Amino acid sequence: MNDTPGWASPGSAPPDGPEPGGSGPAGYGSGPAQPADQPGTDPSGTGPQWSKEQPPPAQWSAPTDAPGPGQAPPPPPGPGWGGGHPGGPAGPGGPGGYGGPGGYGAPGWGAGWGGPPPAAKPGVIPLRPLGVGEILDGAVSTMRTYWRTVLGISLSVAVVMQTIVVLVQGFAFSDLTSANALDDPNASTSEVTRGMSEALLSTGVVYLVALIGTVIATALLTTVTSRAVLGKPVTATEAWRDARPQVLKLFGLICLLILMAIALIGIPTVPGIIVAVTGSVDGGVALAVIGGLAGSGVTLWLAIRFSLASPALMLEKQGIVKSMSRSAKLVRGSWWRIFGIQLLAQIIASILSSILVIPFAFIAGLLSGDGLSGLVNGTGDVGWTFLVISGIGAVIGRMISFPITAGVTVLLYIDQRIRREALDLDLARAAGVQDYGAASPGPTPGS
Repeated sequence: MNDTPGWASPGSAPPDGPEPGGSGPAGYGSGPAQPADQPGTDPSGTGPQWSKEQPPPAQWSAPTDAPGPGQAPPPPPGPGWGGGHPGGPAGPGGPGGYGGPGGYGAPGWGAGWGGPPPAAKPGVIPLRPLGVGEILDGAVSTMRTYWRTVLGISLSVAVVMQTIVVLVQGFAFSDLTSANALDDPNASTSEVTRGMSEALLSTGVVYLVALIGTVIATALLTTVTSRAVLGKPVTATEAWRDARPQVLKLFGLICLLILMAIALIGIPTVPGIIVAVTGSVDGGVALAVIGGLAGSGVTLWLAIRFSLASPALMLEKQGIVKSMSRSAKLVRGSWWRIFGIQLLAQIIASILSSILVIPFAFIAGLLSGDGLSGLVNGTGDVGWTFLVISGIGAVIGRMISFPITAGVTVLLYIDQRIRREALDLDLARAAGVQDYGAASPGPTPGS
């Protein structure tokens, strides 16, 4: 018979074997083939011999006999690599072939290489544990997707806030010379008293107005962001209707946190003040500074620990104490991560706000009565032109910073509940996602 297809002849011709055209083993194309029932001959007597027992035609395949001594058995063919080859029992179209089940064209080829399916994303974030970039992107996406509602709320709150601030500063803190009396060692008692009263009044009113505006903006934007996670739009009227029952509680929560911060920073400085008054001034000042720094560290730790109390109060309809307890539970074990994300969000919001505010302040200084030199030297008055123009810049800055800080806080709260309480299942049901949870969500890209 002719040379067997699919496999080479056993052995090889010796280096000084017959030249092409002479007689030799079949399969090399060197001459006429010998009958299959006769052993091959080698003139030199040293070449390999054909076995008399040859397999029938078209039956060659990879050796599957038991391994010899010292050899490891070959691994079984995997379901994804194909159990045969073209022309064999499991050739094209057959089981394990190129086009059959488990072959090259089968669904099993590459199965498990692509990882779990991606998580559902009905809104601005995927419903799984979030990375840092996804939290920041979710806050920006909320502002970009629902810009009418988000910027409308932020702009309205910022305009009311800044109008009150401008009026207070214009009537109570417009004269820089009274403020400079606090730094003048030759100032009279009446001048110092007037400067202190004006500074305290202006600062107190400004902070109170900023606190009220921040509370209202946070309450409304929390509702908008929570709806944006589900992919459901909400108007400013609907956001106010949903947030109104909790606004007073949110105001009380923020006031409580501010009072705690004042107490934690102020109380450790009292021993230093007493020492400075009754004994050594330098020692008392040093002791007060050390106490103030220690109190500031504790205040920062508690501020991050209770940073998720606001969204817990708004979205879970909790009381003040219960929302603080919820925040402490969600932050436990993730303090540094939440601190870093909150700090990054504040830096981004401050940079964006400053980019918008500084040009307006510069223009306001140029158009004021004594120009920039009067403002720098403290020899002039802060006129209405300066207050109005700089106030416009402050409104624009707050309109951009409010959605970022509030959005990041809400998304951090949602992220922590997804990680600890599987909130993504409830969110998927609320968003109308079908069969969510049947397959594992994709891995978290970062944390």
